[in-house]
Amino acid sequence: MNVKEGNRKEEAARNGTVTVLTLPVEGMTCASCVARVEKTLKRMDGVENASVNLATEKATVRFDSARVSLDSLKDAVADAGYTLRVPADGTSGRAEDPATGDPTRDKPLRDLLVSIALTIPVMILGMLSMTDWYAANIPLSHSDTATLELLLTTPILFGPGRRFFKGFLVALKHATADMNTLVAVGTGAAYLYSAVATLFPHWLGMSHAGDVYFDTAATILTLILFGKFLEANAKRRASSAIRQLASLQPRAARVLRNDIPVDIPVEQIIPGDALLIRPGEAIPVDGDVLTGSTAVNEALITGESMPVEKKPGDAVIGGTVNTTGSITMRASAVGADTVLAHIIRLVEDAQATKAPVQALADKVAAVFVPVVVSIAILTFIGWQIFGHAGFTVSMMNFIAVLIIACPCALGLATPTAIMVGTGAAARRGILIRNIESLERARDVTTVLFDKTGTLTEGNPRVTEILPFGSTDRTQLMQVTASLEQASEHPLAKAIVAEARLANVPLSNPSEVQAAPGGGIQGVVDGMAILAGSPAFVGANGVAGDVKSRLWESLLDAGDTVLLVAIDGRLAGAFGIADRLKDGAAKAVARLTREGVTVAMISGDNQKTAAAIGRTAGIASVFAEVAPGEKAAKVRALQTEGAVVAMVGDGINDAPALAQADVGIAMGKGTAIAAEASDITLMRDDLEGVLDALMLSRRTLRIIRQNLFWAFIYNMVGIPLAALGFLNPMIGALAMAFSSVSVVSNSLRLRTTRSL
Repeated sequence: MNVKEGNRKEEAARNGTVTVLTLPVEGMTCASCVARVEKTLKRMDGVENASVNLATEKATVRFDSARVSLDSLKDAVADAGYTLRVPADGTSGRAEDPATGDPTRDKPLRDLLVSIALTIPVMILGMLSMTDWYAANIPLSHSDTATLELLLTTPILFGPGRRFFKGFLVALKHATADMNTLVAVGTGAAYLYSAVATLFPHWLGMSHAGDVYFDTAATILTLILFGKFLEANAKRRASSAIRQLASLQPRAARVLRNDIPVDIPVEQIIPGDALLIRPGEAIPVDGDVLTGSTAVNEALITGESMPVEKKPGDAVIGGTVNTTGSITMRASAVGADTVLAHIIRLVEDAQATKAPVQALADKVAAVFVPVVVSIAILTFIGWQIFGHAGFTVSMMNFIAVLIIACPCALGLATPTAIMVGTGAAARRGILIRNIESLERARDVTTVLFDKTGTLTEGNPRVTEILPFGSTDRTQLMQVTASLEQASEHPLAKAIVAEARLANVPLSNPSEVQAAPGGGIQGVVDGMAILAGSPAFVGANGVAGDVKSRLWESLLDAGDTVLLVAIDGRLAGAFGIADRLKDGAAKAVARLTREGVTVAMISGDNQKTAAAIGRTAGIASVFAEVAPGEKAAKVRALQTEGAVVAMVGDGINDAPALAQADVGIAMGKGTAIAAEASDITLMRDDLEGVLDALMLSRRTLRIIRQNLFWAFIYNMVGIPLAALGFLNPMIGALAMAFSSVSVVSNSLRLRTTRSL
């Protein structure tokens, strides 16, 4: 990129004119088409990047809307021979897919049935006409039979097969070639030669109709149409995850107007509306329960199989299902702001990205069809001139080379696996930001868990209160809880909750100063209060013994110790425990069995952290790490050669999540943690970490299998056809099933029950 272009991009970013759209593209049939559309978009002034997906038949374009318009994008793609569907108002982030709900979706099946109905008699005539029985019992001459075959084959080419010839002419107009070129030239050659031999045999130096190959042309087209029909069905199954997610939101909602239920379209709900949700109904938007209690099935959103109990004040997610009781709720997020809409966007964005492993296939696709056409021509010349095989054999081998070649498989190998893999992950409550994240996750060697809120419940409770010297228990609770009211730290909340539970009166603190990861200090009722870790208290010059002998038992039990000083004198200690999450130890054990090194990072002292680590089954523990030092610890592990996945849930985890090779955020954590992460777990289950890693390995393995099959199929099939070992009709059958096999292999990710 030159300096001028770099300045333009920076200016566009500052002015907010950079736009990212995902738009349907019609007319693509193979990897060559994908390469052409991408090249067309990328070379436009103002387009920063473009990625085209054959499986979803969509293009994701990042462009400067101040320099290039949607209409110019559409026109450029049209000039290349394809149709780019853009939003009518130019404001939507995604255009409506015209195939959705379109009754013409059944057209491939109708075309196939018509083609089969016409091809069967052509094949029968072609085979029987070569027998003595036919000549003796059927009152049709060879010319009559050929004419009948011509009449039956012509509607196939110009009816169901018209799509290939139309695509060929468009490609020819733009001096390019694609799969349509291969099919149209191959079947067209057989049809034209046979038509001339039937109607004008003297043009070929024959006195009457010679050998004809209408059955070859008709059968090839029918088999390819059959393959395209199976491919389309398989692609619909592969993309079912997004359709399932989109179908979760109901079309209507019951809004309370003056306490009277009124049914309105879900698009008309606004934040603050009160909604009535009855048993068995889907929750239309995100919000909070106002009245009533129930259990909500969140399986298709979070992957959590058991219904979750909800009571007033609890959050509910749009698209989940109310199972047992009637509730009223207040809408808080609607439309594109809902969790469901966010999930759909993430899945679509992930499916729109390309894996680095696809680069080789893209390079091959760019020259694939011209190379195949060249090989076919050389095959014809070789057999005709050097092989002395005659025109018929040379033409059949020429057609076989064109028909056996399949650029479709190359184009579908990666995107179908990504589409199915990210969809399968979403159904398990695993949201993957992009394919690069998925690919990096495959190579993870070390998983680093944050302790509080990730390995533990994040809801610490006071387990012990130890006053020292002349300080009594009530005074210690009163001054400490009064000061901690000014903090949002989980330990502070635990102390305040304990004081309120004991009905201890609290005062308003003043001159409060907090040290992240250390503690807090301020003035309560005229006294200088200091509360925090032993290191923090000792570093602030507190008089008295701040060694651990007074709270050794708390550390041995795995409690976090918080010391309190009053007017510079050590006054007491609190033991605070955060219970390990159910399933945490099991998740650690599963990761270890898979050969992954598991480590824990915590701001707790070494003894407390080690005790938590032992309970979870983690031997490698990094303790007394300040929030700002977590990213540095991740860098240190990476320097040692580890590929690190950081798992966290809080704001202070965001730098470490961003630094890690793969950042994994727990879905119930903060939004900033999710934004900094590569993978988000919607359910609060640590086994989802291993599920994400295993799914990434399986997806990348499927991609490699698909690419291997696509390459080996063409590398073996084309030479066999060129050497005369492959009948064109067998080649058509192989071509039809090559793409289907790639998509079907990808669908194995969808049906995998356990990872």
